[in-house]
Amino acid sequence: MISLPPFIPPAPFDDAAAALAQVQRIYDAGCAHLRSALLAYIEGPADPVGPLTRVRACYPFVRLHVPHGRHPDTRLAYGFVSQGGNYETTLTRPELFSSYYLEQFRLLIENHGVTLEVGTSHEPIPLPFSLGEDEHFEGGLSLRQRQRLADIFDLPNLNAMNDSIANGTFEPPPGEPAPLALFTAPRVDYSLHRLRHYTGTSPAHFQNFVLFTNYQFYIDEFTALGQQEMANPDSQYTRFVQPGNVITHRTGLTPPADEANGLPPPRLPQMPAYHLVRPDRSGISFVNIGVGPSNAKTITDHIAVLRPHAWIMVGHCAGLRNSQQLGDYVLAHGYVREDHVLDEDLPMWIPIPALAEVQIALQQAVADVTALTGDELKRVLRTGTVATTDNRNWELLGAGAPQRRFSQSRAVALDMESATIAANGFRFRVPYGTLLCVSDKPMHGEIKLPGMANHFYRERVNQHLKIGIRAIERLRENGLDQLHSRKLRSFVEVAFQ
Repeated sequence: MISLPPFIPPAPFDDAAAALAQVQRIYDAGCAHLRSALLAYIEGPADPVGPLTRVRACYPFVRLHVPHGRHPDTRLAYGFVSQGGNYETTLTRPELFSSYYLEQFRLLIENHGVTLEVGTSHEPIPLPFSLGEDEHFEGGLSLRQRQRLADIFDLPNLNAMNDSIANGTFEPPPGEPAPLALFTAPRVDYSLHRLRHYTGTSPAHFQNFVLFTNYQFYIDEFTALGQQEMANPDSQYTRFVQPGNVITHRTGLTPPADEANGLPPPRLPQMPAYHLVRPDRSGISFVNIGVGPSNAKTITDHIAVLRPHAWIMVGHCAGLRNSQQLGDYVLAHGYVREDHVLDEDLPMWIPIPALAEVQIALQQAVADVTALTGDELKRVLRTGTVATTDNRNWELLGAGAPQRRFSQSRAVALDMESATIAANGFRFRVPYGTLLCVSDKPMHGEIKLPGMANHFYRERVNQHLKIGIRAIERLRENGLDQLHSRKLRSFVEVAFQ
């Protein structure tokens, strides 16, 4: 026997807001059922014996049936399906994704002229995913209760959390609907929990434009900028959030009565995140991913479920050309991928193109911030291929081997993260870009030394960060219909952005 929440039958909706409200009702009822059962289990016998009643609640779904022969408006890069048939996805955290879901629902209804069906799926909500971010139950369980937890509740199932839809390898079983979204609800919930762990901030604080860096110096500058914005009563940003969910509000604003301010963590998380928040979520999240492609893949795997409008790498690189100077910028228009962390998900033969919308915004941002034009701008900004390696000490491989590959690829810069971030943006349909700053030239005898580095940081980090922020401002001003282009769509694409 299985204990289930009260059944809410599937229902059709031709209004996006009403459909979302039904999703919220189903989700809330399921989570409340699981929490109530968990509380009863904790307060029950410390040594449960005999058969126990199974407790289950399932995610809500949204389903779309499109008659064959109808041709939707395909000028946008999302919001429609390319052919008739049945489509479905499970949904989670409707309070967090309310604006996103509303937009997807609205476009589907308008583009196809059909109703959406909302109901309860057969995909169980794992118990840990039904709890709030600060709710922890393990400490209240006896050893025997912990051992029997899986006999009563559904726990996370990795088979329901793979990336086969995003990777283009998913084949729905005969008679089953095709997917509507890149990520199923369990996959989204998994990443939301990992984001809190890796970044030290709640997913609710993440904004739709994301900057990545590989140096703490950039974070120091961003923190100073965040505090300046909060002291400005006319700032477009309303909050500045730091690890531990420490929130600083803009001068003159009263914090919400139910807002819980956090505490600085005793030590920074692996990839700390900082957020300049706008009411429309189009602010800036800045993540220090540290060094290496593994971190770069890990964090973009999880941020991707938030469906950001764009992410951009601003960090340091090795300049590979003799004509470059320390402090010059490199705008990536291609990538050599020797990171190896995405080989199984995105084969090496797949090219990672530059996206014109992001490229133009970055180049114009360099001109805006440096006030340089023409030949003067070309002297400090080089467009070219960036090579990304997973070997930090590639210089020690001996003369000839890596240098020959870099020369053959026409690479102008080398780092350990940019190609990974761009490749995962390509894989997850998130617009991406890379603007690096030359901090050393190891092939030309200019290696990183403490004195050189300190001088470089003082001269360039602040300017580089301002360029990244200005690029985001330009992307925001240009409009999302320009940013979310069709370049990232596959032959048979999901409808959700």
